[in-house]
Amino acid sequence: MAEPDPKDSLDTVTRATRGLQGLSTELTARVPQLLEAMRSVGTGLELHSTLDRICETAAELAHARYAAIGVVDETGEGLSDFVTYGVARETAEEIGRRPDGHRGLLGALIHDPAPVRLADLTGDPRSAGFPAGHPRMRTFLGVPIRVQGEIFGNLYLTEKENGAEFGDDDLHMVQVLAAEAGIAIGNARLYEAARQRERWIDGSVAVTTALLSGGDADEALSVVAEQARRLADSAAGIVLLPAAGGGLEIVAVSSDDPSSSLGVIVPPRSPVVAELLAGQAVFIDDSATDHRMVTRLAERFGPSMLLPLHSGGRVLGALATPRARGARPFTDAERTLATQFAAQAALALVMAEAQRDRERLAVYEDRDRIARDLHDLVIQRLFATGMMLEGAHRGSVVPAVRTGVGRAVDELDVTIQEIRTAIFALQQEPAEAPAGLRTRVLREINMAAVPLGFKPSHRFSGPVDSLVGELTGKNLVAALREALSNAFRHAQASLIEVVVDATVALPDGRGAVRLSVADDGVGIPEGGRRSGLRNLARRAESLGGASRIAPGIGEGGGGTTVVWEAPL
Repeated sequence: MAEPDPKDSLDTVTRATRGLQGLSTELTARVPQLLEAMRSVGTGLELHSTLDRICETAAELAHARYAAIGVVDETGEGLSDFVTYGVARETAEEIGRRPDGHRGLLGALIHDPAPVRLADLTGDPRSAGFPAGHPRMRTFLGVPIRVQGEIFGNLYLTEKENGAEFGDDDLHMVQVLAAEAGIAIGNARLYEAARQRERWIDGSVAVTTALLSGGDADEALSVVAEQARRLADSAAGIVLLPAAGGGLEIVAVSSDDPSSSLGVIVPPRSPVVAELLAGQAVFIDDSATDHRMVTRLAERFGPSMLLPLHSGGRVLGALATPRARGARPFTDAERTLATQFAAQAALALVMAEAQRDRERLAVYEDRDRIARDLHDLVIQRLFATGMMLEGAHRGSVVPAVRTGVGRAVDELDVTIQEIRTAIFALQQEPAEAPAGLRTRVLREINMAAVPLGFKPSHRFSGPVDSLVGELTGKNLVAALREALSNAFRHAQASLIEVVVDATVALPDGRGAVRLSVADDGVGIPEGGRRSGLRNLARRAESLGGASRIAPGIGEGGGGTTVVWEAPL
């Protein structure tokens, strides 16, 4: 929006006030009140509070009981907002839905923005009547509000005091006030647009910073969803990625009920999917009634923005920001800012992916080196030591010595087998991992054994492979990895026990799987970082579960037990 020219603004007010010359003594006496009203309207920069102030000031100036401003929408066919003064909150709630300007006297003034004075608005042929619970209104005065020469909306006044009609003096004074209101609204809109751009830029910076801080991919997508929901003032922020069988799968949700949306797949037959994967943004006025929205989730929402996450000609997925049913539609400015945000988020995702690939490559190289060292050095030395002990075992004549040496040889054999298992885990690519949850859990435990210096014990309860769903299993493995990593980095533990129990139930009775990782370490210090625990809790809550900490398995309850559970 261009900045208003002060000369044009002054000319507007001058033209409006010129009509005051030569009018009644009564009006002349009210000029100081008009000037004070103009001063009041011009204070402040927040748009909605400016509209509230205009309504109140106009009502006081014209001695009207009620006042309202109908803000014309971007199509010029209806109202996008309706601000009132004088109507009690209880009455407004009883009336329910506010006018949309598509019919009645308000609709007529949108298409013919000229001053209107009526002694009884109910007798005007343009009137469409009042809804149930609406206050009685007869006398009426309406004037247009222009901002930079364009119609912004209309200012309505009803029920002049003492039952009198609005006169010429009222009309002229309200016209002057409307001219000043147009200037104030123009300034407020400029300020609001600047603040809005600033918020979206800050949000983009927050997303980029979070994505490049080294968190896992799921956490990165959750950050995008959370920021998009906050910035778009929407009911939900949703990230979708291409599904294996076609279509788009919801992989991250920020909403009041995320668990009901996670894992939902928008099928490839949806026209929206084809447009998004082609890199085109889709804007929907009402998701619940739009034929292109084919999932059950669409029934909850109204206006929606669906934006492709594309960078460098590559479409990574999509970002959706739906608002609740009946909420205001997205403005052109919001659509533009959201599209720019999605492009920035996609670029940050690509950069984060490249960074993780570099880090993963460095880890793989280090794991290969460790595996070679274990195989070429450690195992060979253990094997040589075992051969020496075998010789000592055969040459010894003392029974106690023979028994002790034999036990030591057996322990060496077990150690060699465990090291070989760890070597296999270090050399195994993620794509080679079997699908079973039990095997994936054992793989994480074996990989953790190398940095820990010992292998955590483990126990399974119930048929975990057949009961636990893929999404829950994926998050359980990630939670196990996080808990073992925390134990290695912070706990200084010498003993860790891992339990996966698929026979438990949540407080609401739903079947669940519970992961417990207990250690005998130093526990969680006061004031220590809790980001890892927050990640665990966020994963569980996104599925409808929970995460908590409990005493550990050290002496006297020393150490920490991380308990993570989610529905099957």
